[in-house]
Amino acid sequence: QLQLVESGGGLVQPGGSLRLSCAASGFTLDYYAIGWFRQAPGKEREGVSCVSSSGGVTTYADSVKGRFTLSRDNAKNTVYLQMNSLKPEDTAVYYCAAGLVCSATPGLYDTWGQGTQVTVSS
Repeated sequence: QLQLVESGGGLVQPGGSLRLSCAASGFTLDYYAIGWFRQAPGKEREGVSCVSSSGGVTTYADSVKGRFTLSRDNAKNTVYLQMNSLKPEDTAVYYCAAGLVCSATPGLYDTWGQGTQVTVSS
């Protein structure tokens, strides 16, 4: 059974940092492109970052460039999203997803995690 499990969310003050993890079971992550998405209340799910299956290409949404860093540890079958300089507008449920190629279109990803809540507030 293919499964992704996110962890690392929580409540943080503006300017703070969090590191989200996306652990895979039932398949090998490095065969897939892995995307991070987020969805705030009342808004559509948006792409945040993605790493290609080869690991050679990593993309970021303009809203998080310079603040978020995606990395993958193939030995642990885990992908991470390091989030620094967090802002209240980063508040959302964050999801990781596996697909064949990186895309900002959620429908192109086949396997999704359950999501982890990130709240940025003073």
